[in-house]
Amino acid sequence: MSDYIQEVLTAVKNRDTHQAEFIQAVDEVLTSLAPILERHPEYKSARILERVVEPERVIMFRVPWMDDSGGVHVQRGFRVEFNSAIGPYKGGLRFHPSVNLGILKFLGFEQVFKNSLTTLPMGGGKGGSDFDPKGKSDNEVMRFCQSFMTELQRHIGPDTDVPAGDIGVGGREIGYLFGQYKRLRNEFTGVLTGKGLNWGGSLIRPEATGYGTVYFAAEMLNTKGDSLEGKTCLVSGSGNVAQYTVEKINHLGGKAITLSDSGGFIHDPAGIDEDKLAWVMDLKNNRRGRISEYADQFPGSSYTALDKSLDHNPLWTVNADCAFPSATQNEINEKDAKNLMANSVGVVAEGANMPTVASGVDVFLEAGILYGPGKAANAGGVSVSGLEMSQNSMRLAWSREEVDAKLKGIMQSIHTNCFTKAEEYGTPGNYVNGANIAGFLKIADTMLDQGLV
Repeated sequence: MSDYIQEVLTAVKNRDTHQAEFIQAVDEVLTSLAPILERHPEYKSARILERVVEPERVIMFRVPWMDDSGGVHVQRGFRVEFNSAIGPYKGGLRFHPSVNLGILKFLGFEQVFKNSLTTLPMGGGKGGSDFDPKGKSDNEVMRFCQSFMTELQRHIGPDTDVPAGDIGVGGREIGYLFGQYKRLRNEFTGVLTGKGLNWGGSLIRPEATGYGTVYFAAEMLNTKGDSLEGKTCLVSGSGNVAQYTVEKINHLGGKAITLSDSGGFIHDPAGIDEDKLAWVMDLKNNRRGRISEYADQFPGSSYTALDKSLDHNPLWTVNADCAFPSATQNEINEKDAKNLMANSVGVVAEGANMPTVASGVDVFLEAGILYGPGKAANAGGVSVSGLEMSQNSMRLAWSREEVDAKLKGIMQSIHTNCFTKAEEYGTPGNYVNGANIAGFLKIADTMLDQGLV
């Protein structure tokens, strides 16, 4: 590691001591960049690293709302507008009790490089609230979303900042947020992505993150002359990303055998086929139930409840060929990574953002498996968000086949870029370095072009 990188890392750690996830993300990116800095001393003289780790703007605000019983609650709302060098800020809104400034800075920082990789003109940002939509009525969620957007609308716009959904923010929430924006601003614009198809949404947007992750895994396998055909796959999570990861695995001839939620995981050795997946989608998207119900519905499957006393997640001990962590950050620790390697898993493609801790990533890299980090592997979601922005700007809608073809092409381009940059800078097969280097170069060169801003 160069002295310059160490200097910047030390400054970040000293300044943002309590933002563990943000520090983890910065450490992971910056330690990949030493080969670049040797070839491009102009980045140091322009202090690009110091500028790229600091958000351009952080907005924090209170969100008061009233429950169905007339009780008043106050949440915190955030928007981290991290980097707009290559386009309007773009990134999701997350509604979850764990949301705080450090997590959103980590997500926004990752989004900068992910969006750079997509080939589309999008900067990076992230936002959300510590509001928990679980257990709330539709009216309570609507009142919260309207209060949240009443403040957020001052800071966003189709050419400034275009939020999307994330954990806890699905079609229902996007609808309420968009309705309030339209009411307050008296304009119908593409200010949010993930919208309903009847009012500006794009086909394939709900599927995009999961589909894209599987497309990326297929591209990695293709470099070895292999495919997903006949592969057994572990998938964590049971929300949007996990659901469509399973669907695309099925399309490409693989077999997904696990899903999970915060209560535990199910294992179905027979595979989660199309009919079973449709049942899961109804369970999670409509009835908002727990994944444990799957084991009651389908004989031959089993449910394992979460045991917080364990130092590992038993889901990652199930024998399989591929793993698709699609739940949340840091869900795979070092022991989980070692368990995956002990079971001869040869492909890990991250559908979630930073689901593997740093020491777990080291395990994957040392084993030499095909490992697709989240900023590359799960970039399909924001890619189709970018395509939704394009359709909104042109006031038209592309067909499902057109959008899926564009998504597949983007994921192939991201894979090629990561693969070639890893090779060019001396670490062939290391998609972590390849993704970080490819994403950073575009951002850094653009920041140089635009001067000291």
